[in-house]
Amino acid sequence: MAADGRRDKRRKAERRGHAAEYWAALYLMLKGYRILAIRYRTRLGEIDLIARKKDLVAIIEVKARPSGVSAVDAVGFHSQRRIRAAADLWLSRRKDAARFSLRFDIIAILPRRLPQHFIDAF
Repeated sequence: MAADGRRDKRRKAERRGHAAEYWAALYLMLKGYRILAIRYRTRLGEIDLIARKKDLVAIIEVKARPSGVSAVDAVGFHSQRRIRAAADLWLSRRKDAARFSLRFDIIAILPRRLPQHFIDAF
């Protein structure tokens, strides 16, 4: 019975995370970004969102947390390293990679508030 409870908790957290990613994508589109990928998976890790505005590509980690500070704190050194490695792999597969500048952001999805966008967070 305990294993079922953990499995249900995990599924619920996954659904909440996916919903947060879609909210973040919508928020970015309203700010003029074009979404290139949601949950982009590589052998090195996953990128929650890849968004573009002109020649800027933003690699975005999405966190659903009670505050912006806790969202930023949740993206530790190992997560940052994994995301950077996945971004390098994504960029290496693009023929037009040389024209892009790359930035790493965090979007905090907050309860009953607009998302917080931390630009160039790491």
